[in-house]
Amino acid sequence: MNPTQSARLELATFAGGCFWCMVSPFEQLPGIHGIISGYTGGNTENPTYEQVCAGHTGHYEAVQITFDPSVFPYKRLLELYWQQIDPTDEGGQFHDRGESYQTAIFYHNEQQREEAEQSKLELAQSGRFDKPIVTPILPAAPFYPAEEYHQQYHRKNPGHYKRYRKGSGREDFLERHWSGPADKEELHRRLSGIQYEVTQNSATERPFTGEYWDHTEEGIYVDIVSGEPLFSSRDKFDAGCGWPSFTRPLRDYNIKEKSDTSHFMVRTEVRSRIGDSHLGHVFDDGPEPTGLRYCINSAALHFVPKTDLEKEGYGEYLTLFDSPSEE
Repeated sequence: MNPTQSARLELATFAGGCFWCMVSPFEQLPGIHGIISGYTGGNTENPTYEQVCAGHTGHYEAVQITFDPSVFPYKRLLELYWQQIDPTDEGGQFHDRGESYQTAIFYHNEQQREEAEQSKLELAQSGRFDKPIVTPILPAAPFYPAEEYHQQYHRKNPGHYKRYRKGSGREDFLERHWSGPADKEELHRRLSGIQYEVTQNSATERPFTGEYWDHTEEGIYVDIVSGEPLFSSRDKFDAGCGWPSFTRPLRDYNIKEKSDTSHFMVRTEVRSRIGDSHLGHVFDDGPEPTGLRYCINSAALHFVPKTDLEKEGYGEYLTLFDSPSEE
């Protein structure tokens, strides 16, 4: 990191219940330079996990994000934050109760405070929740990194993490409030027949017929329903199967995987997180570096060329094409 880049970085601090679940929503995003799990807002220096959980220190479990606002603005971080929590719960989050699991936005400057207040007001006025938004907006306090085994917990212990996220009630709550298209009639009007059948009824387009199976232009592929960024042309390859194939998604978090036993086969279905669109399947016969092949229906995708990223609201992804491909 050069000195000029370092000078423009900022901190964002969010409490959203168990900090294990608050890292993956923000990682793998352009402009995000680091995410640390830790404790803040309390009255004890260098608290331990046991002290915080016992309620003896007044700390929140939180994540602190180092980001470049010129690439990924604070407003976008706020949008993502609200989509990870129940902002109407004063006593904790989901099955986790107590002050250490309460939600809060900790602002680091006046602009962050103003943007957080405006974002909270917009959420309250949206009608998405039928109870008041109670998440407080507080000045940043000393932040203490949590023990090393808590850092990147979702990657160190993925099985336990997924069971915990589901068992705590977080996953189901977020799916109810943030996933899936709101209006099927509107989708019927907006999508073509094959786009609707693929995304909503898990159909599969015939190979070598889709718009993108042999598409090579630089840019990103987004969910045709929700607009979520899903895949990059940099990770696209010709698998010879007749469908667009990718070695990895743009962000692991934007992809949901589900077991699919239809057609007398055992496969892993992939769906978009917010749109809940059926995209295709993932297989373990892909090339390095991942060994994966995300086999995706063209009908589930909308392509945004590199030259239109800024115009279509995906300007942060321009940085993908400014550097050499990752190996």
